[in-house]
Amino acid sequence: MQRTDISDPAYFHKVVDCQYACPAHTPVPEYIRMIAQGRYSDAYMVNWVSNVFPGILGRTCDRPCEPACRRGRVEKNNAGDPEPVAICRLKRVTADFKDDVHDRMPKVLARNGKRIACVGAGPASLTVARDLAPLGYEVTVFEGDAKAGGFIRTQIPRFRLPESVIDEETGYVLDLGVKFIGGQRIESMKALMSQGFDAIFVGCGAPRGRQLDLPGLAQAKEHIHIGIDWLASVSFGHVTKIGKRVIVLGGGNTAMDCCRSARRLGGEDVKVIVRSGFEEMKASPWEKEDAMHEGIPIINFHVPKAFVHEGGVLKGMTFEVVKAQYDAKGKRQLVPTGASDVFFECDDVLVAVGQENAFPWIERDSGIAFDEWGLPQLGKGTFQSSVPNVFFGGDSAYGPKNIITAVAHGHEAAVSIDRLLHSEDVAVRPPPMTNLMSQKMGIHEWSYDNDTSNDLRYKVPWTKAEIALASIKVEVELGFDAATAFKEAGRCLNCDVQTVFLESACIECDACVDICPMDCISFKPNDEEAQLRQHLKTPALNLTQALYVSDELKTGHVMVKDEDVCLHCGLCAERCPTGAWDMQKFLLNTTPAGERCRDSAMPRARSAVGVA
Repeated sequence: MQRTDISDPAYFHKVVDCQYACPAHTPVPEYIRMIAQGRYSDAYMVNWVSNVFPGILGRTCDRPCEPACRRGRVEKNNAGDPEPVAICRLKRVTADFKDDVHDRMPKVLARNGKRIACVGAGPASLTVARDLAPLGYEVTVFEGDAKAGGFIRTQIPRFRLPESVIDEETGYVLDLGVKFIGGQRIESMKALMSQGFDAIFVGCGAPRGRQLDLPGLAQAKEHIHIGIDWLASVSFGHVTKIGKRVIVLGGGNTAMDCCRSARRLGGEDVKVIVRSGFEEMKASPWEKEDAMHEGIPIINFHVPKAFVHEGGVLKGMTFEVVKAQYDAKGKRQLVPTGASDVFFECDDVLVAVGQENAFPWIERDSGIAFDEWGLPQLGKGTFQSSVPNVFFGGDSAYGPKNIITAVAHGHEAAVSIDRLLHSEDVAVRPPPMTNLMSQKMGIHEWSYDNDTSNDLRYKVPWTKAEIALASIKVEVELGFDAATAFKEAGRCLNCDVQTVFLESACIECDACVDICPMDCISFKPNDEEAQLRQHLKTPALNLTQALYVSDELKTGHVMVKDEDVCLHCGLCAERCPTGAWDMQKFLLNTTPAGERCRDSAMPRARSAVGVA
């Protein structure tokens, strides 16, 4: 194997698994350390710079960071069911305990004469506005609803996300001088283009829910509701009750929100029925757990066949019972079991079987090209459409996903818009800003807490069920208190504090090998990667994590460290008699729109990579 190039920002970025997995690349260990130090406002702003909505995401994020968390891998010997650090709920802690942060928000530069239109006031559009408004761009956000937030406001129930949190965090963006025009839905792209905007960003989401065209739909349609439309009606107070017996069709997070909302609006017998198996449901594991915790059963492998009605009055639904069958390539097919069809009584049905993009307001002769699925054709990584000054992001770009992905799209689209309006190639992307900084404070002291906690993941307290289920507006999760947040933050392994090896100082005494609690350091003859992985002190079997390999040492051996299970505890550096090991904090921040993303700053940005 070749010597590892640790000056490549991608190398250590991949070692910080949580940050790497986050679409917006929030520096997770950095803000968790701040929480442990009681620096809640600082931690909030670290989040705000990258993910824009810490209080919202701290309650509703899909948490791609948590399955990636190293804690869940190295804790296997400590817990039968190892769990990651509660990254998402610690994000909420920053919002719950911060001070007033208005004075920390960016100062807005003088107007630069460029005008940007954002269609929709969801997370993608608001991220574009957050990035471009401080630079002097005149940003106008058009929204069909009266208030900003998009699907954050209309699709997420208040028992998960209080409206006050949405108002606060959308307000931070609008207060940057953004012109918000609520209650005005854009009806024509060509008309919008004619208004002379220098760039247009489309972030209107995927607003159309799929219907199931089954027998009985037309006759019983009064009590068959599209899930996302029904949730919006509940959010605005247009719907305040539902029948006692409710069937929710679908296995995604929208279905979970529907069933839990129905439970609070009078549904006594609420059940979720899905085609797939429980493990194959698209809903996040915790969303399924929350629904079942509230007494809502999830019935799997039932394919809907018909809405049963009498004289136009819905009586129930029939389902075919199926099973999963897999071919030699592992492809799944649902096949009938041969059992008799199953009938479930119900008064209302909520259909949450998916969403799709709908752009009836974009004329097909506007110059914007769409693919066979009705999605805009966009430049890879740039979010630029076939009309150079029109960009898409969030669900509008690639179909329904989640809030944090929409935020990431917004950041990248803002970079593209800024470069376009400075006559630069939008396909050229700015490198991230990174550095490495030693944490050494003495021979055996570090500026970070390297005492690995053996605590299991702490549970977030809930409102009592009789109170929570009595109102659609009572928040269920109460969040960590300061003491519990401190203890949960202590479970973080500080994966951004890297073990950096200096070959010239190594005497191959094996002191680091002896003291490593995870047996992840070896000194071996070099070999091809597949063979080297097998011959380490402990075989490195996770191929998704890199091996840290040194240059050839005096004996002809190389130092090999398996990054997969390293605790970043610093014992190797403390034990080393020559200082060949050091603990250095790696910080990566993506480069936002502005001067640093432009061609004139590119060499300077690149030269910062790897600087201590």
